[in-house]
Amino acid sequence: MFRFRRLALAALIPAAALSFGLSATLAQTPSPAPAASASPSPGPTAAPPAAAAAPAPVQTADPFGQETMLEARKVVMVKGTANWDSAFDTLVDAFKALNTLLDKQGIKHAGNSMIVYTSTDDTGFTFLAEIPIDQDPKNLPKDMGIGKSPEGKALKFVHRGSYDNMDNTYEAITNHLDDKRLEAKDTFIEEYLTDPLKTAEDKLVINVFVPLK
Repeated sequence: MFRFRRLALAALIPAAALSFGLSATLAQTPSPAPAASASPSPGPTAAPPAAAAAPAPVQTADPFGQETMLEARKVVMVKGTANWDSAFDTLVDAFKALNTLLDKQGIKHAGNSMIVYTSTDDTGFTFLAEIPIDQDPKNLPKDMGIGKSPEGKALKFVHRGSYDNMDNTYEAITNHLDDKRLEAKDTFIEEYLTDPLKTAEDKLVINVFVPLK
């Protein structure tokens, strides 16, 4: 499990390449912070094939390696660390914490929830869980902050299915970059088009963005 995922992320995000403190992240201008799609475009509404046991995350009509421009967005974020074996549960807990904060203050989402991978190794990874907002929340806990996502050129890929089955998607992304001789920045972004708190894990639809140098 996660063999290809680890290889792909390790290729794009050297261990501890972006292992910085939250305060440094919040002080940045639009640079290696997380990103959001200017116009998130989920793939076709048709459900994946019924025999979902064999992972087939990418549908023919879904964007795969599509060039796009990322727009800077204001986000509320929380930094976390996850082991590969419990990765999805850890990400969901981070989204829950952000949603609890926003719900208590009556602040609505201004876009889809995101995960930005900031470093990775054989045992796990560090990440920023983010939610776009138009209104600044108050009384943020010490582990949360407000930042901006970067602008710039990126490639867009789409994954359909469970988080565990994203290995095939990441392997395909790595192969695509190699075939096209493209060089990615030291970051990797997942934008959840389906709410991970309410959607069955095998029904997830996720945009994967790979910013290019």
